[in-house]
Amino acid sequence: MTGPLYVLGDIHGEMAMLETALERIAADGGADAPLISLGDLVDRGPDSRAVIETLMQGQATGRDWTVLKGNHDRMFQRYLEDGRIEDPRVVSKVDWLNPRLGGQITLASYGVTVDADRDPAQIWQEARAAVPPAHLAFLQSMPIHHRRDDKLFVHAGIAPGVPLADQTEDDLLWIRGPFLEHTGPHPWLVVHGHTALDAPAHYGNRVNLDSGAGYGRPLTVAVFEGSRVWTLEPDGRHPLVP
Repeated sequence: MTGPLYVLGDIHGEMAMLETALERIAADGGADAPLISLGDLVDRGPDSRAVIETLMQGQATGRDWTVLKGNHDRMFQRYLEDGRIEDPRVVSKVDWLNPRLGGQITLASYGVTVDADRDPAQIWQEARAAVPPAHLAFLQSMPIHHRRDDKLFVHAGIAPGVPLADQTEDDLLWIRGPFLEHTGPHPWLVVHGHTALDAPAHYGNRVNLDSGAGYGRPLTVAVFEGSRVWTLEPDGRHPLVP
């Protein structure tokens, strides 16, 4: 890889933050700079529809934008496919339409209202009609990992010691403890989101870029060039070191 590579943490429906991030990237590396999104485009923030549409259109115009699938993106996809609102990997056992997960806000961005006194089947049918087929196709086609040089980009992380070909989708989208607690080297520098922090952090063997967009904190943009990492702030690059 030559030149800078830009990576976005979890967006969670924060369209205004995404617009700011894209402006910073264009100012630092040009409008055609390569970009990777670590997933979780939807839920909690107010405009998931616009986030999906913006990233779809960027790809459609030929930009080098890779958009990985996050666990929230998969929950949205599964809801559209068959009305499923539960996932066994949710420790709290709440469903996707619960405000804690934010699915109802995602549906609101498509004009669908979720009320406790409404028939769930009717809500699902409205969602199926309101979400453009191209958006569902986009969710279904999102890759679950991406390799560039000595770096692996993935939403949640990896099961330590397991070959990439044998990693499960559930782990790549949901893993926390075994991955976050692992201090030894991986075959790559793993760049991930999923576990929200107050600020991005470099741990030597992994970089966590989920800084809590959707929880009222900023969306992180990171810049990778060779072995060096920066965050992209209003005043330019700030080194991110272990």
